Amino acid sequence: MITFSPALLAGNKTLSIESLPAWSAKDIAVIVNDSDPLSVRVAEYYQAKRNIPLGQVIHLRFKPGLQALSEAQFKALKQQVDGQTPAHVQGYVLTWMLPFRVDCMSITTAFAVGFDKAFCAQGCKETRRSPYYNSISSRPFDDFGWRPTMMLAGKGFTEIKQLIDRGVAADYSQPHGSAYLLKTTDSARNSRAVFFPEVVKKFNKIFPVNYLEKNFIENRQDVMFYFTGLTHVQKINRNTYLPGAVADHLTSAGGILSGSSQMSLLEWIRAGATGSYGAVVEPCNFPVKF
Repeated sequence: MITFSPALLAGNKTLSIESLPAWSAKDIAVIVNDSDPLSVRVAEYYQAKRNIPLGQVIHLRFKPGLQALSEAQFKALKQQVDGQTPAHVQGYVLTWMLPFRVDCMSITTAFAVGFDKAFCAQGCKETRRSPYYNSISSRPFDDFGWRPTMMLAGKGFTEIKQLIDRGVAADYSQPHGSAYLLKTTDSARNSRAVFFPEVVKKFNKIFPVNYLEKNFIENRQDVMFYFTGLTHVQKINRNTYLPGAVADHLTSAGGILSGSSQMSLLEWIRAGATGSYGAVVEPCNFPVKF
């Protein structure tokens, strides 16, 4: 795992890079919904590919297909998860697409830290801050009591299997890819673009970074990072994303995985990215959130 320290945009003259120990299988617990056949199949495949100890596969049962859980429903499930999680585990993997929200929180944040309305946006105000933000810790639960959580989501098993396989292929690969930072014509979703020229300067001799004033890229064969700002991004499937690639389009509903009028982060995964992220409720366009 590579971390950048200190803060990239804090005015430091040079950029230092530290290599931290990557997590191993013993650091991860897989959470499966035994009432959802796809969740079970995904969990079995991920556990086998990543050699996760069977004692770190956490079994739950709840009605599949719901977009959101209530606070009470989630707390009952979280209590079961806490009771089954070995103390040394540092993070979780969820093996379903739905539900993606708990009341006013993303389900990934809720599993990471527990349900807390301090994380819920009320108007355009900042929510509770994460102590893990900009940290170089590789032991977030030991150091902060947080277990970062990711979701293996997709429209079907084949799509999710391909996602898992890309993640495995990325391990220790040290890819020779490029970053693409786009300032688009959508001013509301360009809040972080002001920092892009500085990122180019700081990374110039470390990693190829392209700052472009355009709405999309196409026919690029080396995409490792693709950060833009639009409700919908055109022609994302006309690029080649290297294993481990991360992409995001800074829109209010990117994390709403079903039923949104805006482009879902799943479109990035379908196009070939290995990671993405997005909000499940209106986040305001604070740069630190993206």
